[in-house]
This record gives sequence, C-alpha cells and structure tokens, in this order.
Amino acid sequence: MYERIISLENLFDAWVEFLKGKRKRKDVAEFSENLSENIYSLHLGLLNKTYRHSSYSAFNISDPKPRNIHKASVRDRLLHHAIHRIIYLYFDKKFISDSYSCRLNKGTHKAMERFESFSHKVSKNNTKQCWVLKCDIKKFFASIDHNLLRYIVIKYIPDENINWLLFQIIESFHTAPGKGLPLGNLTSQLLVNIYMNEFDQFVKHKLKAKHYIRYADDFVFFSQNKSELEVFIRYIVHFLQSELKLKLHPDKVFIKTLSSGVDFLGWVHFPDHRVLRTVAKRRMLKNISQKSTASYQGMLKWGNAYKLVKKINSGL
Repeated sequence: MYERIISLENLFDAWVEFLKGKRKRKDVAEFSENLSENIYSLHLGLLNKTYRHSSYSAFNISDPKPRNIHKASVRDRLLHHAIHRIIYLYFDKKFISDSYSCRLNKGTHKAMERFESFSHKVSKNNTKQCWVLKCDIKKFFASIDHNLLRYIVIKYIPDENINWLLFQIIESFHTAPGKGLPLGNLTSQLLVNIYMNEFDQFVKHKLKAKHYIRYADDFVFFSQNKSELEVFIRYIVHFLQSELKLKLHPDKVFIKTLSSGVDFLGWVHFPDHRVLRTVAKRRMLKNISQKSTASYQGMLKWGNAYKLVKKINSGL
C-alpha cells in the first residue's frame, strides 16, 4: 500500500480532490504554479524517506464554541489526502456500523436517524420508559496519546513504511509532550476514529451494549434499565482512563429519560420529535444572511422547526 500512497498517480489524484473550493487561496495558487515539480519533489522525499512534516499555522474560530485550529502547509495537506484515499476504506471496514463521524454514507443525519430508531426500539414505540446515557470526552483531540495511537496503528498495519509515514504525521503536532492531534488535518479525523475504535469494540464485545451510537467524542447508550447505565459509567471511565488515557467531561455526563429531552448533535430529542438546541437557535438567528438561508433551511428540515423556518423566510 505504501507504493500506492506515494505514487505520482495517487498524488495527482489527491491534488484534484484537495483543490475543490480552494483554487483562489494564495498558498494553493502558489503551490500550483509549479505543481508538477512540487508533487515530484514530494514523491521523491517519500520514496527516499527524507520527507519531514512542516510546522502548522494556528488560528481561532468561535462557532459554535472557541476552538484552536492548526493548518498544515499545502504540501502536507496534499499528502494527508493521498494517505486518506488509500487507507480509509481499509480501516473503515474495521469500524462498527454505529460510529458516524467523518465516514462515507454516515454523518450527523444518519446518526440522528439511528437515535430515533433506537429510541423507538428500546421504548417499544413509546410504551416503555427509555433511559439514555450521554457522555462527552474532555479535550478529546488534545488528549490523544501518540504512543498509544502508534501501537494501535501497528496492530492493524504491519507495513513499516506506512507506519513510518503515519508516525511522521502523528508526531508533527502536540498540545503537550506526546499528546494531541490537530483539528484541521484530514488524517486526524481518521486517526481519532482508529483510536476510538478500541472503545467501540469494548462497548460492543465486553459491555455487550446493543443500543450505542458514537459521533466523534459524543456517545449515547439506550436502555430500559437505569441501573444498567449507571454500571456502564464505571466500566466506561475505567476503560477510557486505563486503555486510552482519556477522561469523560464531568459536566457532560448524564442519564435522562427520553421523554425529558436528550441533547445530542445539536438537537434535543424527544420520543416523537426533536427540536433545535436553544444555543444553536440563537447562533443561527444571529449569523443568518442571504447566503446561509438555504443551508440553514436544509438543516432545519431534520427536526421540528416550523416557526424558526418561518422566521428565516420572513427575513426575521
């Protein structure tokens, strides 16, 4: 697979994918001025293993909450795409079906549909009490342990060349010694899924939880039995700390009845409908513009938001 990753054909195909929506950006335009030369130079560096990942430029965003984004150079982001194109499908087959973040034919809408399906199944179509355990991992990307991630990668990929390449990317960034992945990398999205797949497998095969959904660092369990979910918490905390060096966010772990409303992926879910989270609603109304109207309307069709759509259509 290493030869496929670093091949000129794959690098040029990755460039076409990477270029979408970025043609007018200064750094992309500069790289494309000598595209063939730059890609061939990258290819030789990978072939001879003289390649080293460049440093990142950092910037902050505050939507929906403050985040520190780290942006790699065009050359490195091109390589991230080249790697992702080849190894994504190999790893995707290893993942459980109810992991929904950054995967083909998955995403937030599919996760919410699955939430609705599980809620109906566990509540026996709203005839039984349905309890939901909701968890969130504290400082998720910043807490990924490099050594553990490398160990997990080696477990799945015996090829030393691919491991060398992935380690170059893993070690290119840290929030503390040996910790952290950058939010801006395409490869980070895949690497955190590889990392959290260890937890997913534990949930399915050790806890034997039938009704479980994970989206990045947010996950939920469904049960008719509240005490079962309380027991799950103890096992979850222990596994995350001992096996992955992760901690649950103390303010974002709760067990609630579905009928009281469960906040998941920006929506508050009830037995027979869902409504947009209040904070998200305020942010939407604050940021609304002519360009964003259509995209907001597309998002709102996934829940009960008739009044909000009406507000948007009337120009507030």
